[in-house]
Amino acid sequence: MLENPRSPRVRAVAKLTKRSARQETGLFLLEGPQAAREALAYRPDTLVEIFATPTAMERHPGIRDAAREAGLDVEYTTEAVLDAMADTVTPQGIVAVARQSPTALKDVFAASPRLIAICEEVRDPGNLGTIIRAADAAGADAVILTGRTVDPYNPKVVRATTGSLFHVPVAVGAELGTTVARAHEAGLRVIAADVGGDDFLARRSLLAEPTAWLFGNEARGLDEDALGHADLSLRLPIYGRAESLNLATAASVCLYETAFAQRATA
Repeated sequence: MLENPRSPRVRAVAKLTKRSARQETGLFLLEGPQAAREALAYRPDTLVEIFATPTAMERHPGIRDAAREAGLDVEYTTEAVLDAMADTVTPQGIVAVARQSPTALKDVFAASPRLIAICEEVRDPGNLGTIIRAADAAGADAVILTGRTVDPYNPKVVRATTGSLFHVPVAVGAELGTTVARAHEAGLRVIAADVGGDDFLARRSLLAEPTAWLFGNEARGLDEDALGHADLSLRLPIYGRAESLNLATAASVCLYETAFAQRATA
């Protein structure tokens, strides 16, 4: 059992909360039983280590069994060691280390996608994680991160995806112009979500066709150059008194409306 919160091994895991350590090692941190369970179910090949307190393993024996099937041993730790590794105050007794496994941009479009989300300079980890989760729930084929979008392996992003990071392909470090060109070659219409766009309901019928949604920065939205890459821009109506919608909420509506339209004509 690991008992020393200051040991080199514990510190190496804890460093993965920092982007520099993730870039250097190609690893990232998972926290809690849900993340571990989804990784073991969908991408066990990416898992490197699993740490847990004995109490947590008693509560979640399925994780221990799935780890064994994947050829991994669960390393037992004290509560103090687990707390030292984790980014959260309450990691729920389980922490894992996994290899980053982004999808290549060419592979996204080689799969003939019908619905993708492009995130241009989305900076809030919670928003990005929620968009990835919504894309997964809506049956999107991929999420593509362009510009200075936050690292998808940031612990806050990983937590916000609630396991969807292991379900939907995520491409990172893409250039927006290249991404849009690839989307057009693959037969997708690129639609920007923008407060200055056309009325959503008036153009709703377009969503039945292959669509790539373009979402921008939380505070600034999409700049003129980014908007210039899109085929058109649409705005969601506000019927109440809210000043605007949160980015992740708006993205969820756009993705689901598109999923509904595409399935209605399938």
